[in-house]
Amino acid sequence: MRTLLDLVLPLECAGCGVPGEQWCTGCSRALYVPPVVVRPRVDPGVPCWALGTYSGPRRSGIIALKERGRRSVARPFGRALAEAVGHLRVAGEIDPPELGSLVLVCAPTRARAARTRGGDPVLRCARIAAEQLAPETVLVPELLRMSTGVRDSVGLSAGQRQSNVAGRVEVVGVRRSRSDNGGARTGSCTVLLVDDVVTTGATLAESARVLKDFGVPLAGALVVAHA
Repeated sequence: MRTLLDLVLPLECAGCGVPGEQWCTGCSRALYVPPVVVRPRVDPGVPCWALGTYSGPRRSGIIALKERGRRSVARPFGRALAEAVGHLRVAGEIDPPELGSLVLVCAPTRARAARTRGGDPVLRCARIAAEQLAPETVLVPELLRMSTGVRDSVGLSAGQRQSNVAGRVEVVGVRRSRSDNGGARTGSCTVLLVDDVVTTGATLAESARVLKDFGVPLAGALVVAHA
């Protein structure tokens, strides 16, 4: 259906609406920028970086990707995340590739929301980022899952968002480790938590807590935008 609509409706940039392009050069310039440090209201306990504020083409693109079925937006977002990884390495914030594999762990989304969107859009972006970083070894395992009972977070306060996700982020397919090294590496891997938007930081914080409990320490969290 999406393909059929693309044939019928005029093509326009998902970031600014300019006709004739999926994602225009101007929006690319706004997206491909060095990540900035952000400090969510709910501290995830690890460094957190964003490509910018939840505004302009970042906001429009995220809405198009998640709510309007514009899957093509995952490609510029994935490329921008890959660029951000490079910036973080140059700045010495995360390990260079020669020291081991990079693991991108996506923050979980509600199963119902993922089904409505035809899959997890953050996972799609992370996989494209992994492609862009080739031939480096980049793993994108589906480690985190949101259990049932989580409400849509729109309109919830920071405290309500914390309560909403508390105890409802689950690790799947990983055995619990007794490692307590507290570093940013698991074996020879550098692990980054990835999401589209950080608002209060509740989901990132719960995800980081659960991963740490399973012996998967994080180098930090990287998001497309912060609200």
